[in-house]
Amino acid sequence: MKLSDLKKFKNHEIITCLTAYDASFADLFDQCGIDVILVGDSLGNVIKGEENTLGVTIDDMCYHTQAVANKIQNSLLIADMPYQTYSNPNDAIKNANLLLKAGAQVIKIEGGEECEAVFKSFQDEQIPVCGHLGLQPQSIQELGGYKVQGREEASAQKILKDAKLLEELGVEVMVLECIPTKLGKEISESISIPTIGIGAGNNCDGQVLVSYDMLDINLGRKPKFVKNFMTGNSSIEEAVKLFISEVKSRKFPSADYSYE
Repeated sequence: MKLSDLKKFKNHEIITCLTAYDASFADLFDQCGIDVILVGDSLGNVIKGEENTLGVTIDDMCYHTQAVANKIQNSLLIADMPYQTYSNPNDAIKNANLLLKAGAQVIKIEGGEECEAVFKSFQDEQIPVCGHLGLQPQSIQELGGYKVQGREEASAQKILKDAKLLEELGVEVMVLECIPTKLGKEISESISIPTIGIGAGNNCDGQVLVSYDMLDINLGRKPKFVKNFMTGNSSIEEAVKLFISEVKSRKFPSADYSYE
């Protein structure tokens, strides 16, 4: 899939997205029909066994991105820029090009107005970008932990303002994490680029989950927005196809997996 194809999903079809970190899972997800595969810096948690994503390096991301890219034939491949690899435009461009060389089609970075110079540099270099607003795992120290964002009016307006700004700066698609359903809907209706929610309600243009969470492989504490799709299924393939079906029909996420 090309990024231009994904952008056509807006207002027409719901986007499905799962994380993958190796060739085997990437191949399975791709064959099941997942629209987008994300090589997330969540590998710090589920692969490296660390408490957060802050220890993930650009070398880690390039290694796993290349492994995933080797087996993808249909899905769009997005890769995360890890912590402190885009603190200035020069570093951002250098590291983004490493991920593109490894096989990524789109580069995802967290942040809003505070990263404006980086987004502008990507726009100038014609590097396809996915934004990430709401809960930003790379900022958990500043946020005081993994907490729902945008519940207070000022916070909600900041996220909405950042979403509109990122669209102006050429961001092609946007992940919205851990925000109230109402805010996810408002943002999705206020911008023309696709939104992919994770704990942002079922009014976003797509949904993403960490694959290890939705397959009940990650034995740590799971956020409210995680559903175990292995329940009642005898194979990973069945679980992934159920995820696709429930996302496409907007059955998932229901209120039980969303925030008010």
